[in-house]
Amino acid sequence: MTLSLQDIAKAMKDIDICLLTTTAAEDRGLRTRPMSNNRKVEYDGDSWFFANGDSSAVRDIGLNPEINLGFSHMPTLPPPLGHMVFLSVTGRAELIRDRAEMERHWDPDIEAWFKDGLDTPGLTLIKVRARHIHYWRDGDEGELTV
Repeated sequence: MTLSLQDIAKAMKDIDICLLTTTAAEDRGLRTRPMSNNRKVEYDGDSWFFANGDSSAVRDIGLNPEINLGFSHMPTLPPPLGHMVFLSVTGRAELIRDRAEMERHWDPDIEAWFKDGLDTPGLTLIKVRARHIHYWRDGDEGELTV
């Protein structure tokens, strides 16, 4: 079964944590770290994450914005009520420090990571624009160009 962007967006609503892979600034190797979307997803090909400005993710993206996001969901209910979904999103990241843009994407749950909220020194919003999404769902595999 071929998935649409809307199908992928629906699957993402059940996924809180993804893995963000960048090319490391120090040695050009790959580095992966967990990121949260707080399940606040209205996915249209863009993913949004907050990070500390001095984090390795922000440094890496500053040197090479090409990234990969990995998502997985293991349902508690069997199909057709639940679906096992794995997503590999290849795209380009952008670092945003504009307060108004950060306010549009802020959620109070994020304060668990940033105690000073939007006033956290160096707070950076990472926008990831997907180019390709490779997916696996209940044994089916496919790719979507965004």
